[in-house]
Amino acid sequence: MLHCIRHQCRSLIRRPLNPPTLISTKSSSLISSQTLQLEPQTTSLSPNASSPYGVLSIFKQLCGSRVKSDDGFGSMVSGLKCSEVDEVIDYLRMNDADSAVELFELLKNEYGFKHSRNSQFVIAHVLASRRRIKMLRSNFTQMVQEEGSGSGPSLCELLSVNFKCWNDNAIVWDMLAFAYSRSEMVHDALFVIAKMKDLNIQPSIMTYNSLLYNLRHSDIMWDVYNDIKESGIPESKQTKSILIDGLCKQSLMQEAVTLLHETNHVASFNTIMSSFSKMGFVDVAQSIFGLMLKFGVHPDVYSYNILINGLCLAGSIEDALKFTYDMDKHRVEPDATTYNTISKGFRVLGKINGALKSIQQMLTKGLTLNPNSITYTLLICGNCQAGKVDESLILRDEMLSRGYQLNYVSYSVLVSSLCKIGRVDEALFLLYEMEIVGLKPDDVMYSIIIHGLCKRGDLQRAIQVYIEMRTKTVFPNVFAQRAILLGLCERGSLTEARMYFDMLADNDGNQDIILYNIMIDKYAKLGMIDETLRLYNRIVEKAGQLTKAMRLFDNVRDHGLAPTAITYTTLMNFLCENGNIKEMFDLMREMEASDVEPTHVTYTVIIKGFCKQWKLEESMLVLDNMISLGVYPDEVSYNILIQRFCKARKIKQAFELHDEMVSRDLKPDGVTYNILINGLCVYGDVHDADKLFLYLRERNFVLKKAAYMTLVKAHCVKGDVNRATTVFSEMVKMGFDVTVRDYSCVVNRLCKRRLTNEAKVFLSMMFRNGVLPDVYVYTVLMDALRLVGDHRSVHELLANMVKCGFDDS
Repeated sequence: MLHCIRHQCRSLIRRPLNPPTLISTKSSSLISSQTLQLEPQTTSLSPNASSPYGVLSIFKQLCGSRVKSDDGFGSMVSGLKCSEVDEVIDYLRMNDADSAVELFELLKNEYGFKHSRNSQFVIAHVLASRRRIKMLRSNFTQMVQEEGSGSGPSLCELLSVNFKCWNDNAIVWDMLAFAYSRSEMVHDALFVIAKMKDLNIQPSIMTYNSLLYNLRHSDIMWDVYNDIKESGIPESKQTKSILIDGLCKQSLMQEAVTLLHETNHVASFNTIMSSFSKMGFVDVAQSIFGLMLKFGVHPDVYSYNILINGLCLAGSIEDALKFTYDMDKHRVEPDATTYNTISKGFRVLGKINGALKSIQQMLTKGLTLNPNSITYTLLICGNCQAGKVDESLILRDEMLSRGYQLNYVSYSVLVSSLCKIGRVDEALFLLYEMEIVGLKPDDVMYSIIIHGLCKRGDLQRAIQVYIEMRTKTVFPNVFAQRAILLGLCERGSLTEARMYFDMLADNDGNQDIILYNIMIDKYAKLGMIDETLRLYNRIVEKAGQLTKAMRLFDNVRDHGLAPTAITYTTLMNFLCENGNIKEMFDLMREMEASDVEPTHVTYTVIIKGFCKQWKLEESMLVLDNMISLGVYPDEVSYNILIQRFCKARKIKQAFELHDEMVSRDLKPDGVTYNILINGLCVYGDVHDADKLFLYLRERNFVLKKAAYMTLVKAHCVKGDVNRATTVFSEMVKMGFDVTVRDYSCVVNRLCKRRLTNEAKVFLSMMFRNGVLPDVYVYTVLMDALRLVGDHRSVHELLANMVKCGFDDS
């Protein structure tokens, strides 16, 4: 059977195009003039073409190569004129705006094509009309950065002359000004805004805010703000905050404070408090805080942290503590910054004892402002950071005696500090105390205790705690796992260590490189070189991440061990998959210098590397070289080459590689024919793909689902719905799992061509096959029905949606 396929496929390449053949050797026949509905041999991109598909087909014919390397495959793209692209995009804008955007992005991102200014603005208006603001902003930002500073006047001239009466012009102008401001080209942004005023176009507050932010260091900020006031456009909360920030940056503090009367945004008050605090005027910052409360603005944790930090720097630890009570009063939860700030103040100023005396005075004098749990927590943290663990434990006892409950922060700091000085038993006691009072220790706290137990050599107790945490559904983190494995390697048996390691390594979620290094280090120290290399190769295959593989590779070499061909090949593949082609070839040269013989997999990786760089001639030389050395390629090697030749529109060479593959007694599999069918559909002729598909089906070759869907999509694009339906039905009969996503792809493509009746056929097919449409299918189909004026079908679909349980809103 394969012998027949080989000869049949060879005939597809070498015979001229006639009814029995699949592929023509003449590229001009890949897209027929009848299909394009134009005169034969015409390459004009006239907008009078009868369909956008015709124009797109010609366009694909003109710039189909993705290749941008020096081997000539990028010549078509480089030779394409901007005027030709402009004409196609303008035509599509009027007939199929979404395709215009798709084509624009494809050329720019995939082929590196530099669009003209005209096309940029055409697409900008399309995006504005679709309210695709995020993409519009991104495109304009890229455009102004490419155009550079000083390009504003010329872009404004083009926009005002060529696009004067276009819909959504105001959005485009505003986004252009915003892009210049966001790119810090302030003079260009100002020029665009001035031009907008001449055209009676109002900039948005977003654009004004961006410009205001860039100018907040200078007096021009006021000109922009006056423009905002004169325009009557409503300010946002950020407007006043930016203005106040600018005044603070210019050290105009009195003016900044005056503006506070016009805002209720907490960020504005925080900015002024922060500025005064940094200048050393903490008392003024406190006054601003009082003003904030007077105006009914609720302080946030950042407001308190500003004051607490300023007071600590000024040495007023007691005053800083008082603000923690105010936080409690206003129900603002302290964060890590709050605790760390005061603890640092204690440590730097050496005022732990003074703070304790202050608290004691507050207690003895019976002041209403009594210490609370926050105060004690801060003192415990401060003492522990100063190394005074016993004092912290005394505070703990005092805190409990006054009826306060320790929180998680207090317990965590105490446990960590006790373990650091080797008092692990006391830390363990606190751990159990936490559970009694209803606090659940987390994996971090357990790992600290396990590490402490292993460090002092109590491996059995560490394992017992490890088992306890698992029974309490607290899953060990990598630090606990490392501690146990290291303890087993140092004080237990190697067999137990390896069993524990294998248990961890067999867990797909565990990708900790340190675990591997612990075992590699142990084997290397014992001189067990074979075991080390076997472990290395196993781990690298599992890791699947470049940085981890690199570290493991270095670890093997650091121990004086020689990497094998498998070692090199695996790492080379990781480098290739991650796009590090240069490093891959460097490693290949190191492999050659080390006299390590490459395998057929090594050569396959090298072929893949050249293919990723579109160096197809070099990849073929590698194929020939490996064969001459007696190393024979496999199906994977050929599939990589066939796929890349298809993408390069070298369909003939792709089929020749298929023939060569068969001649070497290699069986092309489903992947091979999926690649060929996809290549014919996308880069060749869909009718030839049909012939190959039928040829394989007649010989009972089992194709994958991807091949069926590729053909279905291609026929939908061509408008041959009957053929698409036939192939789709065959796919269902073959027993493939057909999902709503598969139907959605077809319906979407048909609706784009406004083939609504055909789309409804697929909708009916969905119901027959027991697949319920989702909201996206309904939405796409109803939008298309509205465009063609089929309102009756829209109402029917709405009723159907409700029946299926969807909201018709």
